[in-house]
Amino acid sequence: MITRRGMLAGTVAAGALARAQVTKPEWRNRQPGMAYRQLGRTGMMVSEVVCGGDPVRLNNWEHLRLAEEMGLNYLDMAPAYGRGEAEESYGKFIGGSARREKFFLATKVSGLPGLRNRLYLEIFKQLPEARQQQIRKRADELLEASGGLKPGYFVEYWPGITRELPAAYLSNAMMPDFGHRVDGSKEFRKFILDALEGSLKRVGTDYFDIFHIPHGGAAPEELDIPEILATFQDLKKQGKVRFMGVSTHSDPAAMVRKAASLGHYDMVMCAYNFVNGAAMDPAIREAAARGVGIVAMKAAMAAATQHKALQPVPEWRVAMINRMIPGDMKPAMKAYLWALQNPNIAAVVSNLWDETHVRENLSLAGRKVKLELA
Repeated sequence: MITRRGMLAGTVAAGALARAQVTKPEWRNRQPGMAYRQLGRTGMMVSEVVCGGDPVRLNNWEHLRLAEEMGLNYLDMAPAYGRGEAEESYGKFIGGSARREKFFLATKVSGLPGLRNRLYLEIFKQLPEARQQQIRKRADELLEASGGLKPGYFVEYWPGITRELPAAYLSNAMMPDFGHRVDGSKEFRKFILDALEGSLKRVGTDYFDIFHIPHGGAAPEELDIPEILATFQDLKKQGKVRFMGVSTHSDPAAMVRKAASLGHYDMVMCAYNFVNGAAMDPAIREAAARGVGIVAMKAAMAAATQHKALQPVPEWRVAMINRMIPGDMKPAMKAYLWALQNPNIAAVVSNLWDETHVRENLSLAGRKVKLELA
């Protein structure tokens, strides 16, 4: 079991002054050649490129030793990645209490939006057909008004992502009449507690620096679940978590704004890339002004993807990033570099599949380029 040593107490923000509060910079695994930025008011100085958990498996983690040597200091994970295998693999990579303190560890509550949608759907299925039709019509209207599926903003990052927003907005349409039966449910607290205990055990640590609640939020209303903040505060008092985050792929601008306005979210990991950047930039600036740290994900997936069903990436996207950053560099690397030119983000999260990815993507840290018009 990795023990907790020297953990700095985080600040649960409340109100405008607390939102702007920034703690003293905290360094881990600081190496020459790596560039670091402060993750909002957490004070954590994170490497500009951090490690995503998708490809990390029990037979594919040893190349992270090279990333460590190059100064990477932030490991992102979730129970959903390999059904817990990513967390187990990170545990093997860390492998001891002294090494634990070299890294900032972030995990997530995978499946929480799905729990909310399931609870609403159970009620929905018991309603008369005429009432169901009314709710579906209202859900469609709310989703249309949100703009979450607008071309040039919505990006299909994996097969099936198109189902996230319709499911979330069916729940939203039911909130006025049935919210009292769902959003205050104690099932959420149990779900969060069970998720964290499982993650702690798999990684072999007794605390996480960042705890994302939820993983993959799709609608701002999901962040209003009372048990989220109450449960996080209890876990923080127990020393099991430090800072609160949320990750989001669908309608990320709305999610960033909501998280920042609530005041208790310390950071957001959001889909941000050269395709949705125009819509995302104002929300990211607003969040940064409130002291909310931003980690950009899905930066490269606008230009390249591992999902065979989505290959090849539309040619217009590749042409777009090549106009923005001319030269022979791979489109995915250009996409990361594009995101890193934004001073309001702390880092990009990168799936480091092997040593080639480690060398290429970590080499982008600290590089400045002049972006051309698309």
